[in-house]
Amino acid sequence: MHMLPAALLYFHEVAGSGSITEAAEALHVSASAISRQITGLERSTGVELFRRHPRGMELTEAGTLLLAHTRRTEAESEELLSELRELASGKQRVLEIVASEGLAAYRVPAAIAAFCQEHEDVSVHFSVIPSTGATQRIIDGVADVAMVFALGPRRDVKVEFSCPAPAYAIVASAHPLAGRNRVGLAELCDYRLSLPSKGISQRELFDIAAQMEGLTPRIAMTTDHIKPAMEFVRSGAGVTLMSHFAHSEGVDDGLCFIPIDHPAFGERQAQILTMPGRRQSALLTAFIQKMSAVLAAG
Repeated sequence: MHMLPAALLYFHEVAGSGSITEAAEALHVSASAISRQITGLERSTGVELFRRHPRGMELTEAGTLLLAHTRRTEAESEELLSELRELASGKQRVLEIVASEGLAAYRVPAAIAAFCQEHEDVSVHFSVIPSTGATQRIIDGVADVAMVFALGPRRDVKVEFSCPAPAYAIVASAHPLAGRNRVGLAELCDYRLSLPSKGISQRELFDIAAQMEGLTPRIAMTTDHIKPAMEFVRSGAGVTLMSHFAHSEGVDDGLCFIPIDHPAFGERQAQILTMPGRRQSALLTAFIQKMSAVLAAG
């Protein structure tokens, strides 16, 4: 069920497809009807929303802002309808939660478990994807809340909570670096390393820092998953980098987390994200409070 006004519904469809013809086919209306609505919308707002090209429609800056508004409005409408239906039916309420793997290893599941114990009528759908993908799901209105690593604020999402997430060097207890209070970047580069793929925030910081210092690291393995990196370390093959949020007492016995002595590694933050301007249910607000407390506790 669409609750957007017809003009915004047509605009949203054209913005997504880049074509009036494709939008008309998807909505089962005439192309002329969509064209009239968009022209009327541009006339009433006083701004051009699309650049017309022979091969399609391209959003202007004003159109991009309006698209963000329609996404928020549609997501809020769907959430309201869902809540109304759930209240009427007595069915479980659902939260769509996404997180990057470094946070999903222990902290996010711990918060979800505690939350589910407190709210017996809630059902959680939890996805683990890279931070960029998790952020995009918030922008698109697909997820209710995301826990990600970021290097700074973003204008297209709302940061509900933020705290430092510095990188630590992780080594086996028998490794030469074990027992150190801090370790320098140059020392790390003397050992074989397991690092995330390029594009991941922690890898970006490492590459920037290594370039600043003129260092050539010995990268033995590249992986975006925690378990292979941990096994690389546990076997004594070398060193990996992770935030302290990936550490869990009892689970990581035999591993040492050592702070890295370089300012670049203090730039990363752990953030809780939602869609700006979107109606927030009491259930989601309660989960954000629970998740914030878990992250704040370290």
